[in-house]
Amino acid sequence: MLVLHLEDQQLTIDAGELVGYQVDGHECIHQKGSPGWRSSDTEMFPIIGPTAEARFQVQTPKDIAIQDQHGLLREMDYELVSQTDTEAVFEKSYRARTMVGNSKYPEKSNKQYLFWPYDFTFVKSFRLTADGLEIRFTVSGERDSPFMLGYHPAFKLHTANPVVVAGEKTITLDDILAVGSRALEVPDCTEIVLKDEKQLRIRTEGFRSFMLWTEVRNMVCIEPITFYPYAVKQHRLHEGFEFLLDTPKEFKVIIAVT
Repeated sequence: MLVLHLEDQQLTIDAGELVGYQVDGHECIHQKGSPGWRSSDTEMFPIIGPTAEARFQVQTPKDIAIQDQHGLLREMDYELVSQTDTEAVFEKSYRARTMVGNSKYPEKSNKQYLFWPYDFTFVKSFRLTADGLEIRFTVSGERDSPFMLGYHPAFKLHTANPVVVAGEKTITLDDILAVGSRALEVPDCTEIVLKDEKQLRIRTEGFRSFMLWTEVRNMVCIEPITFYPYAVKQHRLHEGFEFLLDTPKEFKVIIAVT
């Protein structure tokens, strides 16, 4: 468990998972054990979305991959690379076709192991700045490796009627609840404001859109994504891939409280 500080900000990280972000004593992050979700944040990589209807198979340029919902990255453990009082860097590395145990098996999946046909290294860094919390993701691997990336943080709600504002659009908690497990798409959007007891501003770089999800009234997930997976049938999920070039690809999420 790491605790980072900068002025009135405190960040708590457990094995690479963001489990607390307090600004002047105000907790922004959904707490484990509270109704809604067993985690506080996670990543969706190298695919986003469910795969059961496609028999857990995802087409890639090299071969068929076996992937469960939201990919195999979340089944791997982070290694702490470095830390200071205000910054921590974590990494996961994967060798192509290595079998990774599926935590959804056997209760929610018939696939005991998952694999991906490509090597990759995935770096997640946290940094406290005067402007708020910066979370950076760096994806590297062989040229033309396909991938999708989604960040899945859960935010604690403090009032009965919070709203999400995206440009000129205002989205209520009831709007999000009505969509259910599918998650509500906010397309072509790089900045969202959660208006609750305090105002939470989430800005992104590299991501294209957001998904909003919750099934309870005490938390909401505001998820930057490179692709909205429900735009296609599951057997066509490969249509949402991005591809690595010769240099690592970086994505950024900035969370500020006002």
